[in-house]
Amino acid sequence: MSPTDEQGYTETGQTRTRLPGGDPYGGAPRRTGRSSSRGLVTVVGVVVLLIAAIAFANRGDGSSSGDSPRKDQPKAAATGASGTRPVQTKTGTIPSGFAHTEQGAQSAAANYAVALGSAEMFNTAWRHQIVDTVYARDVATAKQSAMDSAYSSEKFLANIGLTKDGSAPKGQRFVSRVIPVGTKVASFGPDATKIEVWYTSLFGLSGEASKNPVTESWYTTTYELKWVDDDWKVTDFQQQDGPVPVGRDQTASTADDMTKAVEEYGGFTYAR
Repeated sequence: MSPTDEQGYTETGQTRTRLPGGDPYGGAPRRTGRSSSRGLVTVVGVVVLLIAAIAFANRGDGSSSGDSPRKDQPKAAATGASGTRPVQTKTGTIPSGFAHTEQGAQSAAANYAVALGSAEMFNTAWRHQIVDTVYARDVATAKQSAMDSAYSSEKFLANIGLTKDGSAPKGQRFVSRVIPVGTKVASFGPDATKIEVWYTSLFGLSGEASKNPVTESWYTTTYELKWVDDDWKVTDFQQQDGPVPVGRDQTASTADDMTKAVEEYGGFTYAR
């Protein structure tokens, strides 16, 4: 499977985000929100706060030791926060040392999805480090060669608006980010497992001169992992579109706002 399938960069038909009329970075006038939408926004905001509060309450007993919740505490719902605290160790910039459990495998898959979908994959040195970290040793070399070929293709880079060396044109910022929404165990064994990661991705170029503005897409990727060297490692993956939510009637942000957001908001270490 081509590594470009990880976010569907070369398939423009996979982008399902609704954009307002005109190029959001081309100075087109913004649409004003309809008054009927304001009440809905308020309701949704309250619901989000309630969900956040419930999730926080269900995380555990609040102890700093990371022990399991007390028996008299309710179980966290499928959509709430659950499990132990994130891992504390890293290999380079990528979380590592995941538990030899279903939860550990889910956390590994979520964090590896973030790394494999990052803008750093377009830099040769960073890409080599990422692949060597997340893939099992017996498949890393082959994956490295395939990805080097794909990510160095001038045609591919030109299609997404990047220069020959994989960098953004002057005055623009390249955005490639994966944000996991949830994970699911497709199958589990002590030495091999399959984990599905549902996520949204941001991809494009921010900047006033951008012809490829940052857009949003939704995918589910199934990662095949195996337990090796006391950690979960990727051996292969398969990606499919969606599930894709209905787009809200929101105005696209300006190029400047998008650039600032990408520069100022950092990512997370994901754990089930």
